[in-house]
Amino acid sequence: MTTTDIDATRLQDISAFDGSLAHKVYLALQEAILSLQFLPGQVIRKGPVCERLGVSRSPVSEAIARLANEGLVDVIPQSGTRVAYFSMEDIREGTFLRQALELASVAKVAEDRSEDQFAQINRNLRLQTLLVEDLDYSGFYQADEEFHALLMLFTGYPRLKTVARMVSLQVTRARMLLLPTPGRATETLDEHQAVVDAIRARDADAAQRAMRHHLGQLMPRIEALAETRPELFQSR
Repeated sequence: MTTTDIDATRLQDISAFDGSLAHKVYLALQEAILSLQFLPGQVIRKGPVCERLGVSRSPVSEAIARLANEGLVDVIPQSGTRVAYFSMEDIREGTFLRQALELASVAKVAEDRSEDQFAQINRNLRLQTLLVEDLDYSGFYQADEEFHALLMLFTGYPRLKTVARMVSLQVTRARMLLLPTPGRATETLDEHQAVVDAIRARDADAAQRAMRHHLGQLMPRIEALAETRPELFQSR
């Protein structure tokens, strides 16, 4: 299989991030991988990354070690580091875990949400509508992520959002592949609307049904994509 190097110029300036130098480098690399600026199988060479971000090799090495622990890169002895291929096993596991958290969260929010919390959820939905109309799929993806993050935040359990992100990194990356699919953004918006309607009515059961339907659309689409883009996927 032919491999290519990542384009380090696609990395976001680390001044956009908070934390230690190594943490900033880690966030810049992670963002590029999750947003598919760096594609599965591409080789990450430290030199160009150091030059682009204006850092030494040490924080880059530390960042790569963290990404390897998350399964986003593969460090190959005497060969270098490459962006990890998609793994259906990891995606299925992440989807299962994320669904368990999402269903519990949306039921609690439907029952306990305040008017201000609902206003924030509804405001996010209106933003999604505008982004779909503008065909801004990258912006829609970010608003989509914020929508789910708000639901977890409003449970009142501060660690839930972090846990959900950790268990579903592979799912998050795979979802980016589906954004250009014709009509999918509009369908997602309709699915989110059903969730919001149930939260408005404080109907926990309806909220869970709507969320289960929404999340249930993901795996069949990714499985179909694995058939048409096998070069991005690899069994572990």
